[in-house]
Amino acid sequence: MTPTPAARPKPAPGPGPSAARPPDAGSSAPAEPVPVPGAPPAGQADRPPVAAGVRLTWAQPEDLVGHELRQASEDGRDAEPLLRVWLAAGGHPAPDRAGASRVPAPPELRVLATRLLDELAALPLPSAAAEPTPWPSIVATWPAPPAATPPAGAGGGVPGPDPALLRRLEAAWVGRAVGCVLGKPVEKLPLTGIRALARAAGNWPLNDWFTERGVPAELLAAHPWNRRSAGTSLAENIDGMPEDDDLNYPLLGLRLLQRHGKRFTTADVGRLWLDELPAGRTFTAERLAYRNLLQGLEPPSTATHHNPFREWIGALIRADVHGWTHPGDPAAAAAQAYRDAALTHTGNGLYAALFAAAAIAEAAGGRADVHTALRAGLAVVPPRSRLAGAVRHAVAAAGRHADFDRVVDDLHARYGHYHWVHAVPNTALIAAALTHADGDFTRSVCRAVSGGWDTDSNGATAGSLAALVDPDGVPHRWSAPLKNRLATTVPGFDGIGFDTLAHLTAQEAARP
Repeated sequence: MTPTPAARPKPAPGPGPSAARPPDAGSSAPAEPVPVPGAPPAGQADRPPVAAGVRLTWAQPEDLVGHELRQASEDGRDAEPLLRVWLAAGGHPAPDRAGASRVPAPPELRVLATRLLDELAALPLPSAAAEPTPWPSIVATWPAPPAATPPAGAGGGVPGPDPALLRRLEAAWVGRAVGCVLGKPVEKLPLTGIRALARAAGNWPLNDWFTERGVPAELLAAHPWNRRSAGTSLAENIDGMPEDDDLNYPLLGLRLLQRHGKRFTTADVGRLWLDELPAGRTFTAERLAYRNLLQGLEPPSTATHHNPFREWIGALIRADVHGWTHPGDPAAAAAQAYRDAALTHTGNGLYAALFAAAAIAEAAGGRADVHTALRAGLAVVPPRSRLAGAVRHAVAAAGRHADFDRVVDDLHARYGHYHWVHAVPNTALIAAALTHADGDFTRSVCRAVSGGWDTDSNGATAGSLAALVDPDGVPHRWSAPLKNRLATTVPGFDGIGFDTLAHLTAQEAARP
């Protein structure tokens, strides 16, 4: 992560965002270059120099084909013959948690991978009817459009932004940041590791920031913190909100609205990214859409061309600002979120963004409890989709079990075959955490993070929605370490306060 100017070390010089062991999938830090076979080991400078390799994560064809084969198995395409071709040629499955395999493929295997990506894309998609991507087809699945209601506190002759909405929006920015920082140290850790680290610190069920104080060294060695995050997000190290894409994307969404208003197009999103978002700050679906833009592709092809991550969580983490700027109007929030998400995502990746935007819009109106907000989110998701089914299952499981660990175990048993950044399991976990916490902020973010998978993103979304439901319910012990200061590389926002962000967001909410 990119730390705040006051506390961060300068990033090491060298090539950009390449790694075999990447940063958080969805983190904002560049990763390490991968050693290239034949390069001299460290410390052997007397040997002739060998050019350092740049092993770009989330982009290599030989890795993408493995992810696309996995995606095919999830959406019902018959990819078995192509899988046999790939394995017979020496291809490998996708890396389980990393963004790139350690060794580049030989040229002939890379050519085959590129061809197979095209052939996989051409396979018939049995799930298309239940999981449409075009906006009119999505709307056609709704029994009825969610109704808009005036935000609580609106009107009354008060000049400028409504004070009640401002209070909710500031709480939402803070809540998003708190949940993100809480989840950062344990991103990518297995569920057993998260539980063991918290228990060793006397912090289970999770109720406070992670810390390594009192945690045995052998446990830290077995389950190391996310190496890019521990220096800024353990209890002993938090000093303001460090940079993370879970906050960068809402900032970009705010800039999008400032520049283009609520009638922006998906092409406007792409142009903004090229202007304001460094390629090295993108990951998974966003990185491939960025690559597709540079290759001259237009939306919606940017979301589909050689992009096996199109149903992952990236669009969901961009959705909050669309809900914040449509308080009380979940259908309008979903429509706005769709135009953003369509640059990078299809199917369930889109639905996760619609779900979050609509639920947050309902909560931002100030009249809904968390359960009403979640129902508003589910109302804009095609009901026969995998994501809708997972959310319904998660909400029901949260209602059945008093012990949230049992809810999490149920979700992992049912959805653990998905990649840990996929939208389906993570959206289900967010819905379960919010349901089980019943509107309490601390329980919401702690449950979302304690469930594993994409911990910082899940904590961020849960924190945003829970804070909207009860803007006075964010305890000082969570907000104080963030010091009303957000670090970012998004131009014009570094060091900004959450109070200022609330005013800027309210201005965009007030625009027609």
